[in-house]
Formats: sequence, structure tokens, C-alpha cells
Amino acid sequence: MRITEIRVWQRDLPLIKPYRLSGGRLLFERLDSTFVAIRTDEGSVGWGEACPWGHTYLPAHGAGVRAALELLAPALIGADPLALDAVNRQMEVALPGHAEAKSALDVACWDLLGQATGMPLWRLFGADAAVPVALNSSISTGTPQEMVALIRDAAARGYTVHSAKIGGTDIAADIERMTAISEALPPDHAVTFDVNRAWTPGIAVQVLNAVPSRDWVEQPCETLDQCAHVSERVPQPIMLDECMLTYQDHLEAWKRRACEGVKVKPNRVGGLTKARRIRDFGVAVGWRMHIEDVGGSALADTAAIHLAASTPEENRLASWICHDHLAEDPVPGQGVRNCNGHVVPPDAPGHGVVPDTDRFGDPVAIYGG
Repeated sequence: MRITEIRVWQRDLPLIKPYRLSGGRLLFERLDSTFVAIRTDEGSVGWGEACPWGHTYLPAHGAGVRAALELLAPALIGADPLALDAVNRQMEVALPGHAEAKSALDVACWDLLGQATGMPLWRLFGADAAVPVALNSSISTGTPQEMVALIRDAAARGYTVHSAKIGGTDIAADIERMTAISEALPPDHAVTFDVNRAWTPGIAVQVLNAVPSRDWVEQPCETLDQCAHVSERVPQPIMLDECMLTYQDHLEAWKRRACEGVKVKPNRVGGLTKARRIRDFGVAVGWRMHIEDVGGSALADTAAIHLAASTPEENRLASWICHDHLAEDPVPGQGVRNCNGHVVPPDAPGHGVVPDTDRFGDPVAIYGG
């Protein structure tokens, strides 16, 4: 099997409502997503998606993904898409960095591998069944009352695990938010307080030693060094996210004892091939992991959920699905969907999502052919 053509589409994905994180300093109203279709000489087509969460959350943006594809896609014409390690090495030679663009291509190759073998991705990742994966709500920064109300709304849709966005320079406000949420949380629910790197180490230590909560705290500061400093001085378990870009970052975090868990996001680390390696490392060292993607439609969500579903239960925390926050659905009715706070990956070969190209319109770029 050889790659003969790669097509690229751009889609705007507006959010249902404006979303704030990192102490409210970052505001998002729409996402810029890039879809790729890899066609082969055997007539099969594999799909991938890359959707940065805006352009202020991580060093990535939608136009940058498509610019990177101008260099990456031609380098893969003629390659065997089922030789996943070789494909990833070719992409590294063609363009260092730019993990988001590589992720879309890597996911599309995994989709082709699943189709060629007749197996869903969860099977290729080592699972013997498509187990349900718990979902994690995402609660935008606001007043304590607003955030508690959002958690109640999420609970009404079946969510029992919540990610509450806090952080900033107002120490009293964050103490009030965390205390109010902890007191209002139903006994069978769980919460992670996600700072999105908005605290300095000093503020993190002050806040976390002043609250009664012993729930997970995610990415309290900007860098791995700062988070490791905080981890040694607070009673809560620390989850790392934005500073974990490579396998080496995860190895260093383990060596530093900087966390008890991580978020594994294929789009951020360069695709399912690299995300799986990181997941396996996390299992080996006993971490707990949220496995989900940075953003995107049900296509991106579904690819990540396949990896989550194949992760041992004792290492698997809840996953977030971006498409639950979108006002438009580019792949209606397909892929994972919230069913009382859980999702189950499809049994179809590959990741199981096949976009309707008539709905997508003309591609913005075609390579090969």
C-alpha cells in the first residue's frame, strides 16, 4: 500500500458559548480545525484532524497547521502508511516540530491500518473489549456561584467528573472558588482544579495549603521546573498537561517526582504513535492519565478515546470530549457521543469516523494525485 494523495480541508468550529480558562485571561469563541484525508493506491482513505485550542493556549494555530502540511504532505507521497514508525521518521526529517500537523497525518495512517487489518483502533492498541470511558466536564472560569451552576448543568447531562478552571493573581478568589466547589460537589462526583499554568509558584503554594480540598490540581504553573517545586510543597496530587510536549518531558517529570498523573493528548505530542508510547510509559511508572485531545470534532475525540479505552482501568482517568462544546457538528452522528457521562469507541475498522466530503466542500489543498 502506498500514499497517492493527501487532501486538506479547513473548518471553523464555533463554541456554543464563550469559554475562559487560565484564570480568565484566555478567551475562546471558535476553533480553527484542519481535516486531512490520505488516499492510497488500493483505494482506501484514512482521516485525521488537527485542531489547536485557539492560538493563545499552546504555541500552535490553525493556519500554522496547514502551512506545516505544505512541507509534510509531499514528503509522504509514495510512503507506506501502514509503516507507522517509518512515517513518523519521515515527518521528523521533513520538518522538525509542528506536532499538531503531524498528528493529523499520523491519525489518518492509524485509520488506514485499522481498515487494512479489519480492526478498530482500540484492538490495535491492545484492548480485548471496547470498554466505556468516563467523561470529564470542562467548567469555565467564573464566580464560585457561576462555576457551581455549570457543574450542576454538567451533572444533569450525566457527567460525574469535572474539570474546574481556576487560577490568576487573586488568591482569595481561588480559595473561595475551590472551597465552594468542594462543598457543593455531590459525594459520588470528582473534580480536578485546572489552573492552566496561571499561577506563580508562590501563589500556588499559598492557595493549595489554604484550602481543605485534596483533589487533583492540574498544571499549576508554566514550566515543569515550577510545577515540580510546587509538588514538593503542597498536599494535593499534581497533574501535568501543557508542559508535557515530548516523551523526554514525561521521563523528566517522573525523574523529578513532579506529578502523580498526566494528560496525554495526541494532537499536542504528534499523534497516536507518540501518544501510545507515552501512555505505555505512564502505565509502567504507575501514573494515572486523562487521555483526550486538545480540541476538534468527534473525529479527533474518537481517535483519542480509542487509546483511552485500551488503557488499564487503574491508570485511566476520565476523558474530555471537545465536540460537546461545539455549536456545529462536521461529522453528525458519528464517533463517540456522551451517553450518561460515558463514551464507547466504535467497533468499525480504524477509528470509525468517515466525514462526508460533500459537507466539507472543496479542499484548501491537494498534494499528489
